[in-house]
Amino acid sequence: MLYALCPDCHHKWRFHADRPLAKSGEGAYAPCPVCGGKRGIAHAELPELFIGHLDCDAFYASIEKRDRPELMDQPVIIGGGHRGVVSTCCYVARKFGVRSAMPAFKARELCPDGVFLKPDMAKYQREGYRVRDMMRAITPDIEPLSIDEAFLDLTNAQGTHGKTAAECLIDLQAEIRREVGITVSIGLSYNKFLAKIASDLNKPFGFSMIGSAEAVSFLADKPVRMMWGVGPAMERKLRDDGITTIGQMQQLDIHALQGRYGSIGKRFFHFSRGQDNRRVEQSSERKSLSSETTFNEDISDLDELVDIAKRLTARVASDLARKEIAGHTVVLKLKSADFKTRTRNMRLTYPTLREDLILETALTLLKKEVDGTRYRLLGVGVADLFPADTADPADLFGETEETAPVELIEDNGESALPPARLIPQIPRPTAEQLRESLTRRYRQHKKTSRQHRFGF
Repeated sequence: MLYALCPDCHHKWRFHADRPLAKSGEGAYAPCPVCGGKRGIAHAELPELFIGHLDCDAFYASIEKRDRPELMDQPVIIGGGHRGVVSTCCYVARKFGVRSAMPAFKARELCPDGVFLKPDMAKYQREGYRVRDMMRAITPDIEPLSIDEAFLDLTNAQGTHGKTAAECLIDLQAEIRREVGITVSIGLSYNKFLAKIASDLNKPFGFSMIGSAEAVSFLADKPVRMMWGVGPAMERKLRDDGITTIGQMQQLDIHALQGRYGSIGKRFFHFSRGQDNRRVEQSSERKSLSSETTFNEDISDLDELVDIAKRLTARVASDLARKEIAGHTVVLKLKSADFKTRTRNMRLTYPTLREDLILETALTLLKKEVDGTRYRLLGVGVADLFPADTADPADLFGETEETAPVELIEDNGESALPPARLIPQIPRPTAEQLRESLTRRYRQHKKTSRQHRFGF
């Protein structure tokens, strides 16, 4: 039995498929018997899939095309100044091989007629929050991943809206197109891992579903890079071990994977089988805040880099004060002339929004990296964000004349200070404050029949 919905007229029906349907991921397209629309979506598990992933299609470029209709059919590329990199590009530009994070000169070689536009981050954030507000209108259980994508938990959709999760998401997709003027693609499944994969299956303006019945077979022939945690380095390591598809990983037991790849091997075992018990968490709007700049000419001189770091730190501190948040970890980012990125961080003893403390920590990191390498980009930021009222507890006692103690943490997680110089205990955010920031009550849904949930 297949359950079907028409995004155009909202008709819903069920049927037994007597012939193969056009595929959309592992769901299928079914012609609507009422309006004749070709975009009807069908899946045997449609009424019982609750976890959605929404991803705006070529977000920055789509906003620019919306505001400048004359660019609608042009290869629009966002970013890519003389020495910069591509932030994103439209689907027309992607046909030429242009991709995000590609050096500008390479993008120009591939797409000489491309329209290169400077990013308007204020506008993109404004429109991104409009989309976010529309998501919140159907569920409070949203986990933003960036300004243009988020997970949604629609477990309670039937009780709250009298609709299945699929119906709510189809309505949301249409509303965003109508009100914001851009398209989004949506994936729907029974967990976050598969919902995110589903949203990529039929871009742009796609709606795809992956159910539990087909998850393992669907994943079997997919490349391992499709799994979270598999970046270029891990992909090379897996390839060296003879593993290029998720199906090959499915043949290995959990002990073999953990023994070879450590703790991430356990994740590989479960993900390869379509298993993911992570909940959709109402995390903070941002997990980090930073400022970076690309230089007109490569720089290796410490004094020049320090001057730039001071300006970037001032911007970060200003943003922290304005947003009333504090960072627990200071992050330094450097990109060398050959486009290799170095990221270094130090965890503070407590969250801070003090410019002097952020700068001192950033410079400590920076001085270790000035080794003659010529850099083309420098960034300073903070991560692990907390409310401002948990920041700089020493300041409450008038200890503002001296820099607050810092526990230096190297990339390997070990303390950079010898035992004899351990930092005295300083008040940290309370357990209740941490719990409030990092967790939430996860709603459980009552089991009802698939047919009842679908409204028949």
